[in-house]
Amino acid sequence: MNSFVKKVENYFSLVKFSHTVFAMPFAMIGFSLAVSEDKYHFSFKLFMLIVLCMIFARNAAMGFNRYADKKYDALNPRTASREIPSGKIKNISASAFIIINAILFVVTTYFINKLTFILSPLALLIVLGYSLTKRITVLCHFILGLSLSLAPIGAYISVTGKFNFLPIVYSLIVLTWVSGFDIIYALQDDEFDRSTNLFSIPSKTGRLTALLISDFIHFITFVLVIAAGFIGSAGYLYWIGAVLFSILLVYQHLIVKHDDISRVNLAFASTNGVASIVLAVFVILDLFLKY
Repeated sequence: MNSFVKKVENYFSLVKFSHTVFAMPFAMIGFSLAVSEDKYHFSFKLFMLIVLCMIFARNAAMGFNRYADKKYDALNPRTASREIPSGKIKNISASAFIIINAILFVVTTYFINKLTFILSPLALLIVLGYSLTKRITVLCHFILGLSLSLAPIGAYISVTGKFNFLPIVYSLIVLTWVSGFDIIYALQDDEFDRSTNLFSIPSKTGRLTALLISDFIHFITFVLVIAAGFIGSAGYLYWIGAVLFSILLVYQHLIVKHDDISRVNLAFASTNGVASIVLAVFVILDLFLKY
């Protein structure tokens, strides 16, 4: 029993399950935007299917990321203890985990609607493909942002079977927000990336310039949050959430300096995890309580 529990813990650690707080709240925003429209209604079955899609897609993506990077993770002192390079999870087991979750994702979309099912292979290509981009381009941060940005528009399409402008704006919020904080996260590996010819903005520009780029990207995020409020005719609850989210955006830039990256993990995980939950809660409350 203890052995089984340990294996489960290893897989939870492999996919960093706690990091679902980055994309899942935005999927809930997309779902809520759809069911708040007059012609649609809440369905617990559909809600659970969307949650399962998010879990399966993320499991496949993170599993593939760890599998694809196992050689580099073994060389990097910061990541050498991860599950695959340390041998806690064998290569064949990791491969099976990735394949099973990818299949479950596609199968689950089949029970949602036709458009979601048709788009599922493209979604998988994006979320899995990110893991290879660090080998070829400094735009890898934006590809990660793109993969997580599928959450709000994907959830909206799951309910409505169509695209809409406002969920796309929320997807752009996710894209810029994630890209900005991934640049901050990459600060801790800038020297390693240079030594192994991996691409990242910090490794190519230096830490100071990388932080300035992240500042600018998060300014765009702020502008998009304001735009989403006006486009969606938001009430006061939305604006409270927008202010709190923006404060947390600024906070992470205040605690990470080019010559002091000791609080990168606080900025990356804790601050951004809280930011996504706060924004989602206030957006959803505003959608259902403002009238």
